[in-house]
Amino acid sequence: MILTIWLARCYIYNGKPRLAWELYLKLEHSNESFTLLQLIANDCYKRGHFFYAARGFDILERMDPNPEFWEGKQGACAGAFQQIVAGHEPRDTLRDILSLLRNTNHPQGDQMIKIMRSWARTNNIPV
Repeated sequence: MILTIWLARCYIYNGKPRLAWELYLKLEHSNESFTLLQLIANDCYKRGHFFYAARGFDILERMDPNPEFWEGKQGACAGAFQQIVAGHEPRDTLRDILSLLRNTNHPQGDQMIKIMRSWARTNNIPV
């Protein structure tokens, strides 16, 4: 598992978070998947790969309702949205971000959804 963790970290730090995510998907039913997912979510957040960080924190939050996972997911969704607005992330990623925010029972999530949907309407992006 140590090799897998370092491989995921190398992918993330070399700008290939999708490959780290695919590594997690291959191992998601193993005993060590929680540890790998924490690493992916946190390292992706640190490196600015917010979409994959949000996906990771979403699964972590569903596995364990620790408030830190919601806070990570909230920050990662905001970061991903900022990247979409700036044109650094594809606009269709917004649908996925909205879906992640709908999977939670936090009023802040509802507020974020309203803001993102309003921006999408203004910019003629179907969501």
